[in-house]
Amino acid sequence: MEKIKGKADDFPKGLLRVELFMGVVSSVAAYSVQVNLTDASSPSGSFFSGGRYGRGEVGEFVLIEGQVNLILGRVVEVRIPEGDRQIINPTYSGKPRLDAIGKIQLLGSVAMDDLKVSAGVDAYPRLGDRVYAAPHKFVAQIPKFMDIDTKESSILLTLGSVDMAHESIVLIKPEKLFGRHCAILGATGGGKSWTTARIIEECLKYKAKIILIDATGEYRNFAGQNTQHAHLGNPVVKAKDSSEGSLPATSFMESDFIALFEPAGKVQGPKLRAAIRSLRLANLKPEVATDGFIKKIDQSKVAIEQAEREESVSVKLDDPHQEFDVHKLVKQLEQECVYPDGFGKVRGEKDTSKWGGEDGNFSHCLSLVSRINGILTSSAFHCVFKSTGIPLTSKIDEFTINKSKLLRICLSGVSYEFRAREIVANAIGRYLLSKARKGDFNNNPMVLIVDEAHNFLGRSIGGEDYITHLDAFEMIAKEGRKYGLNICLATQRPRDIVEGVLSQIGTLIVHRLTNDRDREVVERACGEIDRAASAFLPNLKPGEAAIIGADFPIPLTIQIDEPNIKPQSGGPDFQKSWK
Repeated sequence: MEKIKGKADDFPKGLLRVELFMGVVSSVAAYSVQVNLTDASSPSGSFFSGGRYGRGEVGEFVLIEGQVNLILGRVVEVRIPEGDRQIINPTYSGKPRLDAIGKIQLLGSVAMDDLKVSAGVDAYPRLGDRVYAAPHKFVAQIPKFMDIDTKESSILLTLGSVDMAHESIVLIKPEKLFGRHCAILGATGGGKSWTTARIIEECLKYKAKIILIDATGEYRNFAGQNTQHAHLGNPVVKAKDSSEGSLPATSFMESDFIALFEPAGKVQGPKLRAAIRSLRLANLKPEVATDGFIKKIDQSKVAIEQAEREESVSVKLDDPHQEFDVHKLVKQLEQECVYPDGFGKVRGEKDTSKWGGEDGNFSHCLSLVSRINGILTSSAFHCVFKSTGIPLTSKIDEFTINKSKLLRICLSGVSYEFRAREIVANAIGRYLLSKARKGDFNNNPMVLIVDEAHNFLGRSIGGEDYITHLDAFEMIAKEGRKYGLNICLATQRPRDIVEGVLSQIGTLIVHRLTNDRDREVVERACGEIDRAASAFLPNLKPGEAAIIGADFPIPLTIQIDEPNIKPQSGGPDFQKSWK
């Protein structure tokens, strides 16, 4: 293989280098082959073209000289026959002849003419076919060779390299990374936050549009004219140019309020819904209201019913998105606890043109009133019901059309009391999805990065009678792509992410996962990764990650480059503080 045409011009001397010869095929099975390793007795690997090659070490990518095309594989096991295992002892320092056997997992095929890489095996190798270590430069370009038929792209993201010397750089198109959504997974300390920061840095080199939901505030060091910061609540540490934002109560749906206030029994729920409907009418027709709410106790129905019949009003009264003054909710609840047709003052009297007196049900709503007052005055929801900051919806609208590239929304100042942080994040996601459905992102795709995503997905609020699923991010994963809204989830607990969401993720960047349940979730979510590939996940080094998914059917392990702007995710310095 002296010269290959087309894309192979990157390798003028060919891929199969005699210096990288590893051995010959001695056994062929459906999913793997065995190879007799010729250099297994060598006490160390070898160096070629600036990179180190183990020549038979577990984890190495190899090329098998097939009958039709080259076959790409990976070494998953190295052993010697049981009868010879005593050769290896504490005094062993390498012998000229060692009968070692390597097991190679078959990953895909490499075309001879243009080096196009495809999943699956075109033709199985034969006994005696030669096996070579795959050059690092070729492994780094596997994403490129899998997309060989498309035109060259000028926008490529540099994530890392396949060797510790950083000689073989991995470049990935943003379409491959975000096109079918993305997830960054990894246990604590595996490098998940650094990978997120690295991806953001690379995107900011181009005309990207990124909204980052920062749950802990660790990405506050991003700065510059292309970056905007907004925070909700009162974070312990703020970015220098961060502005206080608020989330208008109009961002909540009726179901959010009902689940949040948790009405109990058969009285509180209907009364709460009736009060919300009345407050909508008070907002739409202020002339029929008094001090912002509808008075009903011993009052005439005529003006109210006439207003409800107006065409411009009737279509909005039952709209769950229609706004109302939530601060008037307790007063309106009291007005809803009346007899329907004039009953209450004089026994037996009935007047269908007016409401009656108090029916006594307000006493059954006192626990509901207590919850409403507690939530409206809670510091957890200060950013919703009391804040005077700039509405976050306005900030998002402005960011959509201005020249800024990154909008970071810090939620670290929002507590978990009353499930406030989950509800607020869900409202933000729902607003973005509504903008996407209107076509706001058709001309310039929006990437939504959700840090600590396990805190926000698969959550529900409310009691047994009235429960609301916080599913905004799940809906984005399922339908956001066709509207130009792509999501990137970063989490250390994949097992807490709804499996239906992970199944919608096209690209997974997986750092070290030590929990069996986490690895099982990854295996089920990505059909192309099997147990042999996932077996490497617990042993990845910090900063090392496997890229897998629909656009990466051949798992690629790379060392992620260190970001220039590092996340502030470190813990306390005991050495300094305890001196």
